[in-house]
Parts: sequence; C-alpha cells; structure tokens
Amino acid sequence: MFGLGWPEVAIIVIVAILIFGPKKIPELGSTFGKTLRGFKEGLNQAEEEQPEQDEDYRS
Repeated sequence: MFGLGWPEVAIIVIVAILIFGPKKIPELGSTFGKTLRGFKEGLNQAEEEQPEQDEDYRS
C-alpha cells in the first residue's frame, strides 16, 4: 500500500485520530470515497469522449 508497512499505517491512523477526533474520521472517509468515485467517473467520461473527438478531427 503505497510502499508503507503496517506500522507506518498504524501511526498515520493514530495521528489522524488525534488531529481530527474519532467522530470526524468517518466523515473524512466518506468524503474521500466520494471524491475518488467522482474522479474515476471523470476519467471514464474522458475516455468515452476521446474517440468522438478523434472522429471530429478526421472530418
């Protein structure tokens, strides 16, 4: 996972809990998930539009 081992991940989680608090962590995870989903959808849309743009240039 990004070149991090379990001890490093545990330290990051502990620091995140200390900074944001245990109640805020689920909200941050949800927001991160929605952002990632939107990014993936944007990439998929760009890939779908790419062949259409290529055809426009050929005409």
